Amino acid sequence: MRWLEWIYIIFNVVMLVGLVVNPRKRRPMIWGGFAISLLLLLLHGWMEGLRWPIIPGYVMTFIPVLLLIARRGKQCSTELWGRLRVAATSLSVLVYTAVTIGLPLLFPVFTFAEPVGSYGIGTVSYDWTDETREELFTTQTGDHRELMVQVWYPTNKDVKGTPAPYVSDSAVYSTAFNEVLKLPKALFSSLGDVKTHAIQDAMLSDAEAKYPILVFSHGLHGYEKQNTFQVEQLVSQGYIVVGINHTYSSLVSIFQDGRVAQFESEGKEGFAQLQFDYMDKLNETWVKDAQFVLDQVEKLAASDPEGRFTGHMDLERIGMFGHSFGGATTVQILMDDPRVQAGINMDGVLFGEKRIPAQGVGKPFLMMSADETLAGTSVMDDDAIAALGATRLEAEKYYEEVYARYEPVTAGGNYWMTLNNTKHLSFSDLYLISPILEWSQGVDARGTQELVNKATLDFFNHVLKGEPLKLLNDEAGDHPAYSLQKG
Repeated sequence: MRWLEWIYIIFNVVMLVGLVVNPRKRRPMIWGGFAISLLLLLLHGWMEGLRWPIIPGYVMTFIPVLLLIARRGKQCSTELWGRLRVAATSLSVLVYTAVTIGLPLLFPVFTFAEPVGSYGIGTVSYDWTDETREELFTTQTGDHRELMVQVWYPTNKDVKGTPAPYVSDSAVYSTAFNEVLKLPKALFSSLGDVKTHAIQDAMLSDAEAKYPILVFSHGLHGYEKQNTFQVEQLVSQGYIVVGINHTYSSLVSIFQDGRVAQFESEGKEGFAQLQFDYMDKLNETWVKDAQFVLDQVEKLAASDPEGRFTGHMDLERIGMFGHSFGGATTVQILMDDPRVQAGINMDGVLFGEKRIPAQGVGKPFLMMSADETLAGTSVMDDDAIAALGATRLEAEKYYEEVYARYEPVTAGGNYWMTLNNTKHLSFSDLYLISPILEWSQGVDARGTQELVNKATLDFFNHVLKGEPLKLLNDEAGDHPAYSLQKG
């Protein structure tokens, strides 16, 4: 919630309670309350924007006027009626106040944690087309693979400018959340009001000659900004982060000319969509996406048309991290592309063409998993398995392959963290959108994000900046918030 919203709602609640406790307030005081409330409403609408969860609060503004009009009406003199009226009014005020305060809390304009690093954050987006690849998800001849890419980069801490919105078109994203993830649109009604800490098109900081690069790959049904909680902290610590939107496999893609590409399921849903032969094949497209983006990053580093990144991207220090299917893509890139020196997989099943060999990935690697994910079918009831379109026996056999692919994760001196009381989407921004999502899943969104950020920075600071390990230097075994395995 925004500050003016709070001030406006609290003033209205106090005013309403005052009218109930002392209904004989003088006319100037009632008109004064109305004037102040109306002024706050206008300021809130102008500076922050009106939104539907505050409608009960907006109605409160005009209660003093209605009260003055009602006083002109006929008064009932019976004592019984007076008591009933007071009781009914008090109950109404109680319910109305609860609704007025509750709706903005349940449907907030959420914020991201303040970046803790010494840098500010800038951002710029690119619309890149790989002319060497035909688009496999469309039937149009000559349609090439087109990707939206968001780049975040360090700026001076005191940089001025317009904060970048979280999403470019909230209506498109709300519809996509509803149609793809089957979540109610109402949960995303304030998505368009969410601002990030990034300043659009800001100047790159000259505090360092070159900055290490991190490529981010989202999960299936995800989007390039889905881990803003993590990206902003990384950039504030001196990293350039390049986020890929994997067209037709993402929640939605919005190109710079306004065209929209929706998620394409290829007719597969539930358990059929999770099959290894299908997902391994799909992952090949994502790997080529990442390799193409790395090619484009090299071009920016050599000769950025806007001059921002020319000579300032350290191509000798490149890492990659991803969530879910993007985590699987990260592992494939580590084994396939020598440009990427280290990677993190956040709760991704190891789909892809290649299996991790017995001796390990061969590069620094951190696997982070949700404890619920690793629990597999043991935490799934028969109805949940049936809803996927599988039997329990089929699901158990599927997880046997999942666990087999995970087995060499820590080989070669690498790390595997399992986070307690977490779910697959704990490694994304999703649970910040509404407390309803967080409470229904029984998770601590911000607590998990803080731990994920600590582990991410610890890992990349060590392998790309040469800093000593902190969190990952803990002893292997169980800890209060996580367990740690080391190879």
